[in-house]
Amino acid sequence: MNICVFLSAADLDERYTRPAREFAELLGRAGHTLVWGGSDVGLMKVVADGVQEAGGRLLGVSVEFLANKARPGADEMVIAPDLAERKRLLLEKADAVVIMVGGTGTLDEATEILELKKHGRADKPVVLLNTAGFYDGLETQFRRMEAEGFLPRPLAELMFFAAEPAAALAHLESVA
Repeated sequence: MNICVFLSAADLDERYTRPAREFAELLGRAGHTLVWGGSDVGLMKVVADGVQEAGGRLLGVSVEFLANKARPGADEMVIAPDLAERKRLLLEKADAVVIMVGGTGTLDEATEILELKKHGRADKPVVLLNTAGFYDGLETQFRRMEAEGFLPRPLAELMFFAAEPAAALAHLESVA
């Protein structure tokens, strides 16, 4: 399965890097392909290293203005002209999506796939991996959106919330 992971390229604390590495190793050992932003820095590097070392494939989609940070030695690397095309290609090449810890870019990517699913334009499974409670507030907000009628589909149809890496991958493998 090609699993797109949206996540930070920042250097982060062990409470985020350890579970990211665990998820990457699970993904690689299971023979899956990581589809990611192609960066060889920060948390993106941690995940790519873990997948590759565990035997998985790497399919990167970088963007022209970040091409100097693209990972050498990926199985496949595509350079998109802009961020919009990068998101489109990431989603096109993926069978499923995992949202890991990240900043505004990660949120942008996450809301893109959720909007597409909300409108029936995508049907890929989406998992929000809530490492160290990072997304507790966002999960609360999504549940409020659902309760107050802002979502035309049940939240459970849009995404699955996982607290641990093994639960995230198990969910994807159960619905794929």
